[in-house]
Amino acid sequence: YRAVNYRIIRRNSIFSKITGIKYRRTGIYMCQGGADMDKKEIRSSNILFLLKCLLFSYILTGGFLLLLALFLYKFQLSEKVVSIAIIGIYVVAVFFAGFMTGKRMGSKKFLWGLAVGLAYFAVMALVSFAANHGFKDLGTHFFTTLAICAAGGMLGGMLS
Repeated sequence: YRAVNYRIIRRNSIFSKITGIKYRRTGIYMCQGGADMDKKEIRSSNILFLLKCLLFSYILTGGFLLLLALFLYKFQLSEKVVSIAIIGIYVVAVFFAGFMTGKRMGSKKFLWGLAVGLAYFAVMALVSFAANHGFKDLGTHFFTTLAICAAGGMLGGMLS
């Protein structure tokens, strides 16, 4: 059993028999009950983990984009190959973030994966908005990228 920032006590341990502390289930985690363990703290630790997964996915994206830039420099890749590689990078990065989030959360994995995918897209869209001073090209690429990020995160969550 595992819990974040909480002491884990086995159900039949000597400590639990002496103190009489009750246990409650929170998802897949068995945690010590009491006033220090409420739903708000669990929710905040879940959101913090989601943000860590999001950060990991952006680090992964940056690494893959640097690798793609190296390949573009060395092999003079065409624009079509580069755009396919960028889509692949989005899918791989969001898939791994959704996979890690699904592993951690335990239940409703596909929804957590979808949440990571949508958060990844939201941050990417905000950065694009700030860099371009608006959504000038709000055509098919915007909604296609949204669908790719959401589907990749959801797939990662489902397969975790």
